[in-house]
Amino acid sequence: MKPDAEGKPQGFSLRSRFKSFGYAFSGLGLLLKAEHNAWIHFAATISTIAVSFALGISVSDWRWIVLAIGLVWSAEAFNTAIEGLCDIVSPGFDERIRVVKDVAAGGVLVFAAAAALIGVLTLGPYFLVLLDL
Repeated sequence: MKPDAEGKPQGFSLRSRFKSFGYAFSGLGLLLKAEHNAWIHFAATISTIAVSFALGISVSDWRWIVLAIGLVWSAEAFNTAIEGLCDIVSPGFDERIRVVKDVAAGGVLVFAAAAALIGVLTLGPYFLVLLDL
């Protein structure tokens, strides 16, 4: 709970919740605007959703697709935030910061690879049916 100007905890309000959503959507907009890798994730997201609709996948299969997409976007957002914070804290080159950035980027790679595997395992059987295999 955030304290007010006097240090007292503020209570729950719908207005502050809506503001929080606004900040979150703003952050996603900034992510899409500034990060080239987010464009790749966006293209993969749109393609995966379109193919999933075209194949008529089941609701239970949609759960996997949505989870995979959400995890990749979350990882990319965290990676971008970590990189931005690192650039503020250490504008010049620092080997320790390079390691932090590389590890964060590696986390995105792990999620993206897992999402691709989920896509193959989830959508693959539908493609096999189309190919009559």
